[in-house]
Amino acid sequence: MKDLAITEALTKEDVTAMILSAKKRAGLTWEEIAAKIEMSPIWTHSAAMGMNAFPADKAKAIVAAMGLPADAESVLMESPTKIWDQAVPTDPCIYRFYEIVGVYGPTLKALIQEQFGDGIMSAIDFDMSISRVESPKGDRVKVEMSGKYLGYNAW
Repeated sequence: MKDLAITEALTKEDVTAMILSAKKRAGLTWEEIAAKIEMSPIWTHSAAMGMNAFPADKAKAIVAAMGLPADAESVLMESPTKIWDQAVPTDPCIYRFYEIVGVYGPTLKALIQEQFGDGIMSAIDFDMSISRVESPKGDRVKVEMSGKYLGYNAW
């Protein structure tokens, strides 16, 4: 995190760094932070990383919970610009999700459109959960996603 002059405004990147630093200092998990602001851990992490805007009440709650400066609140409420640093992720866990979409994306699209018609699954009106499923072959990661169906409108 850069040193900020008194007149220099905080950026989303600055506030993300502050949240990560406070999380580490406090020894908190994302589940614990999410519980403090009454949101899901998935949404909380994504918003803390600057990928979603916090509603005012949640921005106020995370600022208080993490001991952030008051001016971080308005930064957390700013609409994000969602930019990925690289075309193909190199982190093995993230890359596997990229691979899943690459391999199964056309299948998911075909099955969604077969069942619902020409349209998409919303990533705005969206829920996701991650859970551990015990298995004799090794524990499994279960990812469930639920997005509102949005049909394309004919002109």
